[in-house]
Amino acid sequence: MDFNSSINSPGDASKSAKLRNPGYVAHVRHVDGAIQTVSEHLFEVAEIAKNLAAKIAVPEAGELIGLLHDFGKYSEAFQTYISTETGLLAPDGDDQPNQKGKVDHSTAGAQWVWDALSKFARNGSHDEGKLCGQILALCIASHHGGLIDNLSADGDEHLFAKRIDKADDKTHLSECKQQADSQIQERAKALAGKELLISMLTRLKALDGASDTITHFNRGLWTRFLFSCLIDADRISSADFEYAENTAYRQRQKPEWMIAVERLEQHLQQWADKPVEQIGPIDHIRQSISDACFQRASDVQGIYTLTVPTGGGKTLASLRYALHHARQHQLERIIYVIPYTSIIEQNARAIRDIVEHEQDAFPWVLEHHSNLEPEEQTWHSKLAAENWDAPIVLTTMVQFLEVLFGGGTRGVRRLHQLANSVIIFDEIQTLPIRCTHLFCNALNFLSQQANTTAVLCTATQPLLNKLKAPLKGQLEIPKQNELMPDVSQLFQQLQRVTIQPQIRLQGWLENEVADLALSELRNKGNCLVIVNTKAWAQKLYQLCRAELDENTVFHLSTNLCSAHRQARFAEMRQRLDDKQPMLCISTQLIEAGVDIDFASVIRFLAGLDSIAQAAGRCNRHGHLSEATVHVVNPAQESINQLIDIKEGQKQAQRVLGELGDGNLLCPEAISRYFQYYFYDRADEMDYRLPAAQLGQDDSLLNLLSHNPKNSIVRESGRFEMLRQSFKTAAQHFKSIDAPTQAVIVPWGEGEQLITELCGLSHYETARYRNCLKRAQKYSVNVFPNDWQKLQQQQAIYPIGEEAVYYLDKRYYSDAFGLSTEVVNKAQADIL
Repeated sequence: MDFNSSINSPGDASKSAKLRNPGYVAHVRHVDGAIQTVSEHLFEVAEIAKNLAAKIAVPEAGELIGLLHDFGKYSEAFQTYISTETGLLAPDGDDQPNQKGKVDHSTAGAQWVWDALSKFARNGSHDEGKLCGQILALCIASHHGGLIDNLSADGDEHLFAKRIDKADDKTHLSECKQQADSQIQERAKALAGKELLISMLTRLKALDGASDTITHFNRGLWTRFLFSCLIDADRISSADFEYAENTAYRQRQKPEWMIAVERLEQHLQQWADKPVEQIGPIDHIRQSISDACFQRASDVQGIYTLTVPTGGGKTLASLRYALHHARQHQLERIIYVIPYTSIIEQNARAIRDIVEHEQDAFPWVLEHHSNLEPEEQTWHSKLAAENWDAPIVLTTMVQFLEVLFGGGTRGVRRLHQLANSVIIFDEIQTLPIRCTHLFCNALNFLSQQANTTAVLCTATQPLLNKLKAPLKGQLEIPKQNELMPDVSQLFQQLQRVTIQPQIRLQGWLENEVADLALSELRNKGNCLVIVNTKAWAQKLYQLCRAELDENTVFHLSTNLCSAHRQARFAEMRQRLDDKQPMLCISTQLIEAGVDIDFASVIRFLAGLDSIAQAAGRCNRHGHLSEATVHVVNPAQESINQLIDIKEGQKQAQRVLGELGDGNLLCPEAISRYFQYYFYDRADEMDYRLPAAQLGQDDSLLNLLSHNPKNSIVRESGRFEMLRQSFKTAAQHFKSIDAPTQAVIVPWGEGEQLITELCGLSHYETARYRNCLKRAQKYSVNVFPNDWQKLQQQQAIYPIGEEAVYYLDKRYYSDAFGLSTEVVNKAQADIL
């Protein structure tokens, strides 16, 4: 195609001057019409992908897929398409072909690399060359929509073969080979040789596991890692060309960990220098836990456990370990994976206060967890959130699992950032049960192949290294990798409460639980009741509210927005500090990571891990000589859909029956509990998929490994090639059972933000995103059934064209938060 002869648009002399002799065009900048040529883009992506793929010791593989990912843009079809799409050309009747839809520009590069590598043979077999060629070709072919299926889930088609065999008139491979810049082709040919093949095969050999499932899972995740390198490189090159200011906000060097280390140590020393009378016995134990983490920070990389009772100061102790470990091994980042967004906000604030100073060139800490917006909207934080390019990242388990197993390209581009990192898993026992084998295999891979250290933090270690079906994957944790020198002794030292099971054959009635709560309030001055369902929380609140004034009794659930909950926590802490009477009725949201200290706790029967978390809110700082956690079983409780709670109750009662009223929170009791809990639920751990979804019973673990139930696999019996159904697995993967939809609620500043958002025009992007960022704290996550009820009652309204909604104020009360019924008689006159 003679592109240079037809670039001028009538009446745009300035643009035509800029575009004179542009070569083959990859991108056109919207703001000024500047061009990034195909060769410029390919070389740039190749260089970035090369550096990223070096994390798994195959830089040449990253360079090659970067060099060829947009090889199809050398076609006349694509050049005509981009010129008409961007206004570089003005089609005039029959002179220009009518391009409908996008042009396939990814298959040509995939075909090129497949043709180059699949022909290599060793010992008379082409299998190894085909495997390497398939891995690289798959990355290139998938770089716009996410990894494609090698085999269709139903076994009807070999989709990779179908893509590679796509006709030349559709992929334009021959044409691109003729027209591509000679430097691109010469470098690609130099890379696609035996040295690359041997390098890849060496790394692939290291992926062999104890079973076919583990081996092929590792191969699939290794492919996804390379894919991540390509996606991030491509997005960085494209985005930085479109927005040149991006480059000033990207962190090019490894963090200077010594700066953060010194700031943390100075903070700890200031605390240690306090007068003796201001430091209690619990504080001394927390200091010893911190010191133990510091002493182990210079150990070799691997998977570690940090088993510390609730209230033992895990956040700062794990930060101390992570900072010193990252400095010792010259790692790139620290990633905290946390179960709940409320804990992220709390922990991020604590870490930021210690390690960040105003004069820092870049922020140290990035929070990535928004339920309204995927990125916070400053230039730096937006870019950092795209690929977790920050020294210390705090994210949710949901986000972490999406990076590993989710679909599309947004999440997967962050995968390579898990390499050369310390990953701290807070409250690891909250890992979704169905993701167990997937998680264990992925973490073993990161530890063994990607220079990653992982620390599993909890008071109740879930025995992920002792699963019923180890050949499906379990963690490989050496016995000496527990960071605490004597866990049993530590639990004895930090024992601040007595667990008192009060299980009745017929269960506890509502008024009986209320009477117990009121009695504990009168005798102890304050009391916390933790229930399993929102319905019970409301019932108990109403019963106790009838006996107490409104300033004494509090209700907490996730139906309250984050800002509402934080305001309530502040009020509760103030009453506790002032020694004023207080009763709190809460769902289990208060259990994990909330720093609050009650004299008495009543916990509805649940798993021992939940009971241990509840105990962490009782006599937290050891000010009382004795305190009790009462465990009661309600007479009627609708938990048939809450499988984790129901199974936890069953196994907790089993351990209680065997151990009696002894120390139910000691490590031995917790270990026995998880042995029973995991054994009974072993069949769920590979993420089962019912026949209604796939046409046959199967699992995500199978789809992401050797696909043994696939008919093509059964008939061929071949194990050499990739056979994963990546796309199908991603479509069915959900890290939580019931995905939620966020709605902004009219509480506090939320009402003003709703009004402001609704009044903004389509073009006020900066103000709009700033409002959304502020509105995060005024949003509630709604489950599908409740969302449907609210829609039927016309209680939710969309804001603009994006999937952002607000709630009618009649459906939000100060006592209970969001409701599916009218609870506030005020009129919905926000607009």
